[in-house]
Amino acid sequence: MPRLGHWLIVANPLFLSALFLPRPVLAAEPIEGNWVNPHGSVVVTTGACRDALCGWVRWADGHATADAADAGVAHLVGTALLQDYHHRGPGRWSGYVFVPDQGRSFSSTIEQLDADRLKISGCLFRGWLCKSQIWTRQRG
Repeated sequence: MPRLGHWLIVANPLFLSALFLPRPVLAAEPIEGNWVNPHGSVVVTTGACRDALCGWVRWADGHATADAADAGVAHLVGTALLQDYHHRGPGRWSGYVFVPDQGRSFSSTIEQLDADRLKISGCLFRGWLCKSQIWTRQRG
């Protein structure tokens, strides 16, 4: 009957080597889809545009529509909020975000936190004076 100590000497290196084997990377859920802003006032549909990723307003509530109109955006639905985003690594994109109630575009990044959440950040001056929001995937 083998002794326990001998078994541990043989099994330990095998167990430890398994810890360092490369693990398969799970494919992230595609970023394309419908995304809701934190206030629930805007839904954006993301998809390909030329060789980049963009996002267009699919639906907006009355308050968001009025704010955009005050800034000169007559038709919020159909407006491209996410513009010219290019893939920068796993779950990361950079491009421009159009803020309708300000009538301006800002340098921006998107980080896909998981299958159902995006962190969209926009900066006034290349990495300075930034603001982020967590958008959630609209299911169904």
